[in-house]
Amino acid sequence: MRSLPAIDLLETAKTLLFAPGDRPERFAKATASGAGLVVLDLEDAVTPADKASARQHVQARLAGGEPFAVRVNGHGTEWHEDDLAAVAGHDCVVVVPMAESPELLSQVARQVDAGVLALIETAAGVLGAREIAAAPGVVRLALGTYDLGAELGVSPDDRDAMAWSRAALVLASAAAGIAGPVDGVTGDVEDEELLRNEVLHSARLGFTGKLCIHPRQVGVVETLLRPTEEELRWARAVTEAADGSAVVLVDGKMVDKPVVDRARRMLERHLDAGG
Repeated sequence: MRSLPAIDLLETAKTLLFAPGDRPERFAKATASGAGLVVLDLEDAVTPADKASARQHVQARLAGGEPFAVRVNGHGTEWHEDDLAAVAGHDCVVVVPMAESPELLSQVARQVDAGVLALIETAAGVLGAREIAAAPGVVRLALGTYDLGAELGVSPDDRDAMAWSRAALVLASAAAGIAGPVDGVTGDVEDEELLRNEVLHSARLGFTGKLCIHPRQVGVVETLLRPTEEELRWARAVTEAADGSAVVLVDGKMVDKPVVDRARRMLERHLDAGG
């Protein structure tokens, strides 16, 4: 059993792996995948007829004390309040779909006494990302590209069409001082090259995590989002060289405070993730 509470895992997780709430036989496999945090799903992965039984399976799993995230059904659905009641008091964080209202997100956090991952998957959510990221109780943002793409009338795989939305979440997270956002799923679980390309693309934009829908995606994402040995060598060299100096040269390049701050953040994230 992992020792860190779910809210701390959410802050540092590179991979968040969904497991359908109505398939309890998959919970252990998801946990064993090495994902930073497993998301027990009560929303999209579960049909209306199976919502109640899925909630019971998830509640039973949470009772074991292991840290999880739980994606509840959205505000305004007939299942929302029962979902929140089921997770309250357990070591979990709540993934709120269709996040748009900072007030409602903070209300959820207070109601279940847990941190919130705001899943932004509408135009209104993207436009309100700055306020959402700053809302009390919101620990991190995630982008839901499939629902957002459907609303915008574009393909969720179109990087140009999604570029502004991704940038909005990165900027909002940085402005609020919370962890970098989590990118949406790669739907084709067989295409590892596509997964690699999508992870590297979002990482260049400032995303620090990825939603996964199959255990085989976890290892690829974890590796790609981990700093390389060369990057860590650079970060250590920069922080050591800059000790007590305003401006220095490292490998022939000028290093000043913003560069040092970036290097220190890289090392801190590496240590927080168990590096």
